[in-house]
Amino acid sequence: MRPAIRFAVFLTIVLSIWALEHVYVGFRLASLPPFAAGSGHRVLVIGLVLGFLSYPLGRILFAAGWRGVGRVVEYIGAVWMGALFLLFALLLVSEIVTLVGFAPRPWTFAARSVAIVLALVAAGVAWVGGIRGPRLVEHEVVLPGLPAQADGLTIALVSDVHLGTLLGRARWNEVLTRVGESRPDLVALAGDLVDADAGVVEQMLGDLRRLRAPLGVWAVLGNHEHYAGPERSRRLLADAGFAVLDNAAVEVRPGVWVAGVPDTRGARQTGSLPADLAAALADVPPGAALVLLQHSPEDEARAAAAGVGLMLSGHTHGGQIWPFGALVRLTYPHIAGVYRVEGMEGVVSRGAGWWGPPMRLGAPAEVWRIVLRSSAGT
Repeated sequence: MRPAIRFAVFLTIVLSIWALEHVYVGFRLASLPPFAAGSGHRVLVIGLVLGFLSYPLGRILFAAGWRGVGRVVEYIGAVWMGALFLLFALLLVSEIVTLVGFAPRPWTFAARSVAIVLALVAAGVAWVGGIRGPRLVEHEVVLPGLPAQADGLTIALVSDVHLGTLLGRARWNEVLTRVGESRPDLVALAGDLVDADAGVVEQMLGDLRRLRAPLGVWAVLGNHEHYAGPERSRRLLADAGFAVLDNAAVEVRPGVWVAGVPDTRGARQTGSLPADLAAALADVPPGAALVLLQHSPEDEARAAAAGVGLMLSGHTHGGQIWPFGALVRLTYPHIAGVYRVEGMEGVVSRGAGWWGPPMRLGAPAEVWRIVLRSSAGT
């Protein structure tokens, strides 16, 4: 399937799910007296139509040059996206409580009303969680093959900042603060630094260049860099002073290698350079201390079998808004934190920004400070 057709199918699926959420929530809200008939029903229908259109309309207005208006409309649509998901999820719970509406009407009305109130409260809490800057998470890992003289080498892991129309300098400055607190020897950017509009982020080059580390800033492309245009994203990262690892590995210190591959999903959807782990590790000597940057936490067993000692990823956002993490786990068993596969340790960051809804519920934004230890140094 051609990349353009594949992306069109993906977009159609996303919009269909978005539409079905509106239909279901609208159907259930219309069963409540305030929205059942008359002006209340008309307000409900108009509100749902505007909610459905707001997010894509904001993107369209921004691209058309109406940047200020576009940002406002997109932000409203993004907030509605999160609120709608929580309404959808908690109304589904009410279906169980009310036996899909077969319970006595007063009980059904009460259960659905409680679900709506809880969803709106949760949306407010999640919005506050989205505003909060990333926390610093500290972790030590014994890296196989790490020379004793490299014991204590520190990596700052940053992923999923999603800089673009809604997240900009303020969030980036918070990221810089957390990275500065970690005092890293090197910085690993595990993808989705750019959201979908590389042009907006290009205006932040001066800010991006403030991210520095003695052993360099190493980056891989996430799926959103592919959506923003893979070649343009590569140039942007390079202009910022970051080294992009496209199926390549570099010895950052004697006996210590950092490898990276571009995101598989983004490459497939855009027809860009695919991930090739074998090519990335071709020059790495057996037994070397090896850190792999890979945007999505997938193919872990394959990476472990190839000799990777530490795999750094993001992409999942830890689910971002509870209970969405349960759906994310259907695709990615490891959605946040530390895990082990055979002899390899993996770290999945919840990300330093957010995508879609400016909300986080049960999945705080974070930057990781990872200290590497050699077996001789433990």
